[in-house]
Amino acid sequence: MPFEGFGLHPQLVKAIRALGYTRPTPIQAEVIPAGLGGRDLIGSAPTGTGKTAAFLLPILQRMITGTPVGKTRVLVMVPTRELAVQVEENLRSLAKHASVRSMAIYGGVGMEPQVQALRSGVAVVLATPGRLLDHLRRGNARLDSLEVLILDEADRMLDMGFLPDIRNIIKTIPWQRQTMLFSATMSSEILQLAREILHNPLKFKVGGKEKTAVGIRHAAYPVAQHLKTELLLTLLRELAMPSVLVFTRTRNRADRLARMLERDGFKTGRLHASRTQSQRLAALKAFQRGHLQVLVATDLAARGIDVEKISHVINFDIPNTPEDYIHRVGRTARMEALGDAFTLVSPEEEKTLRLIEQSLGPALPRITLPDFNYRAMHLAKNTPGAPADGHKKKGRFLDQPLRDAKRRENRRTRSKRPH
Repeated sequence: MPFEGFGLHPQLVKAIRALGYTRPTPIQAEVIPAGLGGRDLIGSAPTGTGKTAAFLLPILQRMITGTPVGKTRVLVMVPTRELAVQVEENLRSLAKHASVRSMAIYGGVGMEPQVQALRSGVAVVLATPGRLLDHLRRGNARLDSLEVLILDEADRMLDMGFLPDIRNIIKTIPWQRQTMLFSATMSSEILQLAREILHNPLKFKVGGKEKTAVGIRHAAYPVAQHLKTELLLTLLRELAMPSVLVFTRTRNRADRLARMLERDGFKTGRLHASRTQSQRLAALKAFQRGHLQVLVATDLAARGIDVEKISHVINFDIPNTPEDYIHRVGRTARMEALGDAFTLVSPEEEKTLRLIEQSLGPALPRITLPDFNYRAMHLAKNTPGAPADGHKKKGRFLDQPLRDAKRRENRRTRSKRPH
């Protein structure tokens, strides 16, 4: 069925066509009719399947066809600042030909612009729970006219400790409303929350057990820990990689790796919790617009990024769990596109990779580059994976046999010195 078959307003259909959407994804085919019918929903679907548009289109239809009341009518709660911004950008793209006021509410930035928007009665609020609750307690926001509540990435919000905030916010909104809850996993806590806030919900699960998108081509690159940076540089130089998201384990490793990539001429940004909100948004927007080829991030970005046309996701450090792997690589091959997911795996990480493979299915193909020197010894300081006592020399790498020969020559020279 084309999107026109849902009975969507012509303004929405026009925006959908401009965005290049041709037919609904499976989750959109499930959610849009139920959302238009006012049903409560609880469900899950693999990342990158079009979930955001699935819940935005019904609420935009309501905003366009309903009577404006000058108050907040829709609340979308999300776990992170980045996701709040992403969802608002998607909403504005879909509402391009309609007059629907929205505002993203999150911490890390000044409150005054948010206060002005909330007091003026912005129709759709997209918020992180902590900052929204702060506004409610200060009297800046009123949700007594709310018609629709959406909880996106509910499991992530619970993992981050937002459950008390969510419950306090729900106490301030009308009991008669439409509620949609989306979660990648259905833990006992999620099911309990659903029982508290949903009315006879329609339940759905698209894709069965959570797995990676079918358009992702996976590969593992075995390499010593201290050679990961050089292997990444080689891949960036030799392969066509227009838009690359690289995941590291820690913020410090992300900073060091980004600096090394910048030194080698790659336009690189960073995204992690130690960056200010303005820095994070600037890096994300530059990456979205193609001004950066590489974005180095921690797992902050695993669910907080929704950037179209990411060609490659590279796990510089292996993720800890299969679920983390799924959410990382799900940043590529979105909306049934194609993408590549590479994992640089050191001998120490092979055990973790095998656990990921056992959960996901077939083993990842192992790839080695024929011209890469896998026996090289890293000599530079302050490089991700380098030994703490590395020696700095003109070149970064020195072949092990040459190093051994140099040591033997030095010993012979010392033995010939007069005592």
